[in-house]
Amino acid sequence: MDIPEILQSCRTIAVLGARDQRSQAGFYVGEYLASVGYDVVGVNPRLAGTELWGRPVVAHLADIDRPIDVVDVFRRSEDVPSHLGEILALDPLPKVVWLQLGIRNEAVAQALQARDIVVVQDRCTLAEHRRLGL
Repeated sequence: MDIPEILQSCRTIAVLGARDQRSQAGFYVGEYLASVGYDVVGVNPRLAGTELWGRPVVAHLADIDRPIDVVDVFRRSEDVPSHLGEILALDPLPKVVWLQLGIRNEAVAQALQARDIVVVQDRCTLAEHRRLGL
């Protein structure tokens, strides 16, 4: 699955590390994706119970009440391994784990790919969506 296919076929996105400050990518990328028709759920324990992009924010991925196509990660590279178990516990598994611009973790990517999850690293969903004219 390549980036155009991901952005065209994967419609439910969990924003892991969602933010409530408009100037931060963890806010404005989710806002953009919601504005162009994706079903976007914010995930952040500190914001759980509030709303972002017209939907309730949840504390953990496991709190999402529907299958997730993409886990869009807005966490530091060194924090990504702490979410591996949470991602792999989802049922069904997400199709894609997308590590945003500046985020890379090869060990986590290998573990996810071993479970047939597509991994995108160091790319911005907003920028890719706009670049492709979708």
